[in-house]
Amino acid sequence: MAFDIKPKFATFDMNGTLIKFSINDTMREILGDRLPAEVADEYLRICKAYRIDECTGAYQPFHQVVARSMERASRSIGLEYREDEARAVYERIPTWGPHPGVTEALNRLAEEVPLVIITNSDTAHAVRLAENLKAPFEVIISAEEMGVYKPRLYAFEYMFGRLGVTPDELVHVSASPMYDLRSAAIMGIENKVYVDRGWEHDEHWLGYERITDIADLPVLFGLPRP
Repeated sequence: MAFDIKPKFATFDMNGTLIKFSINDTMREILGDRLPAEVADEYLRICKAYRIDECTGAYQPFHQVVARSMERASRSIGLEYREDEARAVYERIPTWGPHPGVTEALNRLAEEVPLVIITNSDTAHAVRLAENLKAPFEVIISAEEMGVYKPRLYAFEYMFGRLGVTPDELVHVSASPMYDLRSAAIMGIENKVYVDRGWEHDEHWLGYERITDIADLPVLFGLPRP
C-alpha cells in the first residue's frame, strides 16, 4: 500500500480524471466550418484558459462558465459568438462516458474504501455523469452545492465538512494539478494520486503518487492486481 493510512474515503475529481471530458471535440463538432482550421487549436487553448478563469471568480452556473469562456475565446480570434452553440456544448456534457478501465478500477477500489466525487459540474450533470461511471459512490459533491469551483480552496474546506473528516483521513485522486492537486496540497491533503493523462505537466513536488494507468489505482490501496 502506497499510503500510511487506511483512508476513510477516496475522493475523486470526475471530469477529465474519470469521465473523458470531450469538450474540445464537442466544440469542434458544433462550431463546424465556422471554426477555421488555422485558428482552431488556439481557440481551444484559450477557451480552456478562460474556463479556469471563470471558475475562480464569484460562483455562476456551469452553463455560464462554458458560455463566457467560449464568448471570450471567440472575441480573441475574431469569431462570431453564438449563444445557441454554447448551450449545445453544455447540453452534450452528460452524454460523455468514462475513460477506458475506469469503471473496473472504481468497482475494485470500492471493495476497500468508500468513494466520493467532488466535481466542478452542476448537480444535475454530476449525477448523470456519475451514473455513466457505473460504480458505487457514497457522496457526490457538485460545484453548485458548494457555491464555488475548484481550484478555490473553499471547495476542499466544504468537502472536509461534508464528509466529517480531516485532510489526513483522505486520499484525493485527480488528473489535474491545476484544478485539484495544488489546492489539495495547500489544504493539507498529503495522500494524493495524479492520474497523468498527458494534459498537464507533472508537478511532482506536490507529493503525489503518479500513475498513467487507472488499473494501477487499486494497487496503491493495497489490492492485488487482477
